[in-house]
Amino acid sequence: MKLQLKNIGILFAAALLSFSCKDTANEAKVMDDRQAVIDSMNIEMAKQKAEIAKQKSIDSMQVIVAAEQTRKNRVRNNAVAATPAPTAEQKKKGWSGAAKGAVIGAGVGAVSGALIDKEKHGRGAVIGGLAGAGLGAGTGAIIDDSKKKK
Repeated sequence: MKLQLKNIGILFAAALLSFSCKDTANEAKVMDDRQAVIDSMNIEMAKQKAEIAKQKSIDSMQVIVAAEQTRKNRVRNNAVAATPAPTAEQKKKGWSGAAKGAVIGAGVGAVSGALIDKEKHGRGAVIGGLAGAGLGAGTGAIIDDSKKKK
């Protein structure tokens, strides 16, 4: 019986030893597979973080563009509001009748004075131009005044 007990003990030790020895090659493969899964998950998370950061940048730029557009519209609206509506008097631009008369009179007077003064054409042109400008300005002012009264 002692022999059988000893044999059972050896058999038990052998079984225990065989079960306690692990298959390290198989375990290493399982660990590599787990690490590969973890690495791929980390890569995907990094891609998602990069995409989120990119979208935040796009969103912030859109906010800046919208704010700038609002500012431009506000400035444009203020400029339009600050400009008074043109009245009939403001729409009329150009030379007054007196100014037109003075220029025309000066031209006609200068030509006439140069033709009349045969000795010194320059002196005649200056005198005729001054006289014509004065008469033309006076005539233009009278015409302007009569137009305003109508």
